[in-house]
Amino acid sequence: MDAALGAPAKMADREGDLTPMMAQYFELCREYDDSLVLFQVGDFYEAFCEAAERVARLCEITLTKREDSTGEYAMAGIPIDNAESYIERLLEAGYRVAVADQVQDPDEVTGVVDRAVTRVVTPGTLTEDELLRSPDNNYVACLTATESDGGDSDGSTDRTDRTGPASAPGADENGPYGLALLDVSTGDCYATSAGRLDSIADELGRFAPAEAIVGPDAPVDVFDGDCMVSPYERTAFQTESARERVEAYFGDLGLADEAEVRACGALLAYAEYTRGGNPDAGDIGDDSTAAVAGPDGASAEGEPTAALDYINHLTRYDPREYMLLDRVALESLELFDRRAVHGHQGLTLVDALDETACALGRRKLNDWLRRPLLDEDRIAARHDAVAELTGDVTLRERLHELLDDVYDVERLVSRVARGRANARDLRSLHDTLAVVPDVEEALADAESKTLVELRENLDSLADVRDLIDRAVREDPAAELTEGGVVKPAFDDELGALRETEREGKAWIDDLEASERERTGIDSLKVGHNSVHGYYIEVTDPNLDSVPDDYTRRQTLKNAERFVTPELKEREDEIIRAEGRADDLEYELFCEVRRDVAEESERVQALAERLARLDVFVSFASVAAKFDYSRPEVGADGFDVEAGRHPVVERTEERFVPNDAHFDEQDFFAVITGPNMSGKSTYMRQVALIAVLAQAGSFVPAASARLPVVDRVFTRVGASDDIAGGRSTFMVEMTELADILQNATEDSLVLLDEVGRGTSTADGLAIARAVTEHVHEAVGATTLFATHHHELTAIADELPGVFNLHFETEREGDDVAFEHEVAPGAAAASYGIEVAKMAGVPADVVQRSRELLDESDAGAARGPAAETNGHDASESVRVSNTTDGAQNGDVLAGDDADSAADARLAEELEALDVATMTPLEAMNALAELKASLDE
Repeated sequence: MDAALGAPAKMADREGDLTPMMAQYFELCREYDDSLVLFQVGDFYEAFCEAAERVARLCEITLTKREDSTGEYAMAGIPIDNAESYIERLLEAGYRVAVADQVQDPDEVTGVVDRAVTRVVTPGTLTEDELLRSPDNNYVACLTATESDGGDSDGSTDRTDRTGPASAPGADENGPYGLALLDVSTGDCYATSAGRLDSIADELGRFAPAEAIVGPDAPVDVFDGDCMVSPYERTAFQTESARERVEAYFGDLGLADEAEVRACGALLAYAEYTRGGNPDAGDIGDDSTAAVAGPDGASAEGEPTAALDYINHLTRYDPREYMLLDRVALESLELFDRRAVHGHQGLTLVDALDETACALGRRKLNDWLRRPLLDEDRIAARHDAVAELTGDVTLRERLHELLDDVYDVERLVSRVARGRANARDLRSLHDTLAVVPDVEEALADAESKTLVELRENLDSLADVRDLIDRAVREDPAAELTEGGVVKPAFDDELGALRETEREGKAWIDDLEASERERTGIDSLKVGHNSVHGYYIEVTDPNLDSVPDDYTRRQTLKNAERFVTPELKEREDEIIRAEGRADDLEYELFCEVRRDVAEESERVQALAERLARLDVFVSFASVAAKFDYSRPEVGADGFDVEAGRHPVVERTEERFVPNDAHFDEQDFFAVITGPNMSGKSTYMRQVALIAVLAQAGSFVPAASARLPVVDRVFTRVGASDDIAGGRSTFMVEMTELADILQNATEDSLVLLDEVGRGTSTADGLAIARAVTEHVHEAVGATTLFATHHHELTAIADELPGVFNLHFETEREGDDVAFEHEVAPGAAAASYGIEVAKMAGVPADVVQRSRELLDESDAGAARGPAAETNGHDASESVRVSNTTDGAQNGDVLAGDDADSAADARLAEELEALDVATMTPLEAMNALAELKASLDE
């Protein structure tokens, strides 16, 4: 993205000579220099000069030209009615888009129409349904670093003591860090702080913001590459102004952490700016406390803009209140995203659990999976609710049916507060509120404490529902300014106007019959069009019968159109009544919309409770449909009977359940077996069962007794970061370092093929050292899958370490994976057999077997061939002389062929066939064959 787009250079060269309209465009471009300005001209949004060239190229539209008295300008326009689809392309290209609308009626203005930026569209502050294609949250984040990045208005900083994560030992030099996150489309707002940057990275991985703003000293490399990150003006982070803004929105929350206050304050200022606020606030200027103008007008200084009144609740949380699932764990466990395989996108965990009926529930489900609980009582309360709904199919299905009629009222009420909701939105809110009494009735006999509390705290907002029902038509028009929105009975004046309009139109409806009778012209017609209004049409053969009071209005090819004084009077009366009624309807609707907006906090509270109920119903539906059981959380170890992977079992015709038993005596499992036998699936299913249980769901197992896991660490799968200059092995070691430094005895650690990216000797050494460190210094429950069979011997040396393997049945040259875990170590890796299953050519597979047999034979000969105290497998230095046998540089047994065989055997032994890809195996065999040819 361009750091600053600025005003068009071609205009800057002749600024004093611009026409009023182009000068207006130039000024807006200068004010919103971080955005691409779309400027309303009639029914189009236009861009000019350099910006027009960008828009034309990115939106694939025609680049045209504008000529006026000052010269010629490139111009590109997009239709307002379809603007969002083009804006989406500009966002994808990395631009912010400032939308400048006409804020005056052109019919009432002499000269140029005033325009103002009413919204700045950015990836993290989307509110438009056309751009928010997913019901999932869309967050914008704000990160502060040291107190010096904002400071107080006098430049001083406050070094008061802190509690919570900001005071954690080992804080980074620039800590503490403050992090705030906001979903502008729903009003969800969170704040936290931490003393370490890696803790902030973990939270960013958890929430995955689409956009972020940062203070001048805050790091930017902590954000994911898909997140748009922009620096923000220092003064937006000043403690006093930030605190005033936070308190204006949320009241006095007693936030002691200055980093959180500054992050929240700056983020709210940015949200105001994107809603059409003062461009001189925050990133663009230097006054973060300036009054901000919204669609409903300017707000008072220090007060939240009216367009953001629905942002009224801040959730301050400590990351240590939830199980931590960092970005690596989320990706490895495929909770929300799964990498495409051969172009096909598979199921994720949230897909497997999503039986929610409404968008509210889907977002809440995501939130619970991102932040599983650590408190045993809260977990048990969720399980109680799921248990009751699982056992009562009638109640569960009734609630799902009712919740299916619930609209996304969180996003809806945000549109109401921003003045962008139409009449159909209010009717949708009304229909949702009408469901609430039925939900209360359905829960009348609920017994679990959680469901009882949900029922007791449901607010049907009967007053709001009644207001909408009295005011807004059942099937209102889409446009607010053209009538057909407000019921005539809602307002006496409106009722009188509509009655006048109705009576006038009824008189006109009767006019045709009465005029035919009066004139004797049977073909006479009364009609209306938008240009000439009402008329009486007479065909040419009947013109002699036209009365004297008819006045010609329009001549057609075969007819004439007339108007009478009485018809003109009625027409004027209808037009006046209709026009005034349409205007009054709009005024009345805006009043109703403002009244509803004042109750946004109640609507949001109701949405929260309906969302929770929807997730409970979803959990129960999945449990009943797929035979999940209630877990017991708070045990001393893992005791899972017949556990299953919740996603894989949906995609396989036959899934083999497996037990998992870990406790203080056996907490570190070394898992061996061939590729494709089920090691990774087994490890992931143990982790997913823990995640599901602590999120409040039942689990795919016959039974499960589980500890409270504080964090899931994963080192699973191979990936690189070429753009970041990191190889696969470096990525692996970085993730491994994070595990070794941060895991606790309450963590769950999954390790898969640690050390695979280096030589066999180095990899084995690293794997052994990691095992010893986790065992002795950490004590975490660990599942370690490996092809280093030598590592299995450590089970005899370290208490708590034990071996597991996956059963494999061999039939001739083929193997069959039974996918059953069993005690002990695997007999072999069966790498060549897996290569055959993968489709490696038969001659390569056969040659691999020959080389492996030779290697095994050489290894068997080695220990028995010692002579004169030397191992026959050892090679003495090869002489560079032509006779090859001078100065003692001879080969053992003085046999050159034996030396070549020993060298090839050594090279073959160094290959880790079981972990090689087919292509790597073919390349290695080609090198061995070349050595033989030599």
